[in-house]
Amino acid sequence: MRVEAVELHRIAMPLVRPFETSFGRQLARDVLLVHVLTDVGDGWGECVAMADPVYSSEFVAGCDAVITTYLGPAIIGREVTAESFAGLTQFVIGHRMAKAAIETALLDAQTRASGQSFAQYFGATREAVDCGVSVGIAPDLDTLLAEVQLYVDEGYRRIKLKIKPGWDLEPVRAVRDLIGDLPLQVDANTAYTVADVDHLRELDAFGLLLIEQPFIEEDIASHVVLSSAIETPVCLDESIVNTDVALDAIERGATTIVNIKAGRMGGYLEAVRLHDACLELEIPVWCGGMLETGIGRAANVALAALDGFTLPGDTSGSSRYFAEDLTEPFVLDDGRLVVPRGVGSGVEVRTDLLTQWRSTPVVTVR
Repeated sequence: MRVEAVELHRIAMPLVRPFETSFGRQLARDVLLVHVLTDVGDGWGECVAMADPVYSSEFVAGCDAVITTYLGPAIIGREVTAESFAGLTQFVIGHRMAKAAIETALLDAQTRASGQSFAQYFGATREAVDCGVSVGIAPDLDTLLAEVQLYVDEGYRRIKLKIKPGWDLEPVRAVRDLIGDLPLQVDANTAYTVADVDHLRELDAFGLLLIEQPFIEEDIASHVVLSSAIETPVCLDESIVNTDVALDAIERGATTIVNIKAGRMGGYLEAVRLHDACLELEIPVWCGGMLETGIGRAANVALAALDGFTLPGDTSGSSRYFAEDLTEPFVLDDGRLVVPRGVGSGVEVRTDLLTQWRSTPVVTVR
């Protein structure tokens, strides 16, 4: 297909609960959407970067600039497929979240034109996927427990707690007492160091599914130390930037479970590649989330329908984050989400909300 234009849509999407960052409470998510227009039709992709470089080195304004200046011009007027995109843009080092947004838009256009759904393209056969929910740092235990109870009542099949030094053993104990045998895991988002190994070992008492990314992403060695020192399985997230890095970490014993985030890895093609490699090695994987709108959520749910995704992912329903979604909402049914089966991503963008929430003028690369 021939790419005729790349449009960048930036919106401020209201959140149902404030999102805490080191820059303060965010009441809306700064969302960058990529709309690719081709001679066979158009497609949408979502950039998962945050507004500020506090989760990764990528952030929304930076992704906007990289796409406008480098990635978009590299494909305008050319015959491009989702499969050829990585080769055409390999001259841009890194910037995986920006690349993933374009790759997804290309894949959406491509599969709509061929009459395939994302699930069919990925090779997924499940009709629905088990869903977990991620619970952030709360101001106090009572607030935390009330929020967790809400999610239990909604039917989520796994609870994930964010932890950090000073907010770990006590909230984990309280939530375990509240939810009983419901699967529970924790996410440290690189908040600890190898000096905390003995402290983290105390989490073994709570029968956790896993502890996610306790140390900085570059520190594979400390994750090896932790893995051999505790019973709780160690799962890598931010460290996993591609399949080769993941396989190296697995071989070294740094992780026994992998969180697959397509946006962090440069796109869904690499995510499927990692899934296939882990399936062959019998390494459990699950699908991470980044507060996606229905556009990104649709693709994540299709990915999570692959056979190797044996643990509930962060594929929450739309209402977890948004009162209104940019697509038809994803609604939890008995703790599961139905996999979209329509062509492409299987969802349609609500252009009325796109206009209502627009925060900057549309940028078109031609």
